[in-house]
Amino acid sequence: MTPPLDPPPDPDDGQDEPTQGTIQPASAGAMTALVVLGIVIGWTYHRVAVALFGTAPLVTWAPPAVLALVGVSLLVTARATHRQVHVRRQRLEAHRAVNRLALGRAATYVGALVGGGYLGYAISWLGVPSEAATQRLVLSGLAALAAVVVVVGGILLERACRVPEDDSDA
Repeated sequence: MTPPLDPPPDPDDGQDEPTQGTIQPASAGAMTALVVLGIVIGWTYHRVAVALFGTAPLVTWAPPAVLALVGVSLLVTARATHRQVHVRRQRLEAHRAVNRLALGRAATYVGALVGGGYLGYAISWLGVPSEAATQRLVLSGLAALAAVVVVVGGILLERACRVPEDDSDA
């Protein structure tokens, strides 16, 4: 015996109106968890690399520079989006709004994880008396700071995509 099928939806039941959903902002708890996970991974990476390869990798100027460039790009995009949506009250095309929102959310979470990773790697070099350790500590710390710019840029871009409340309904 087969179960009965649901009847087809009634076209006059008011379901033709688009539903309005909301997307919650990036979760502070998730960002905190990603930072902590990154710190553990970065600190552990130092120990594992020494155990497997006999030396820990050097950190060059490239990671802090690239992270800073990405962070500044996000900040510029967030400012332009904010001006368009909130100051000039212009609508973004739907696909552009979704793309910017997704970019902001992804940048926030990835920046938190990567920043935590570089912070953990920097912490693992504290107290190690060598010039190479100092270089790794400083450049990892700069990369972690640049990742903070990525996180801030991602949060601001995500907030800039919020549709302002319509004042005419009040």
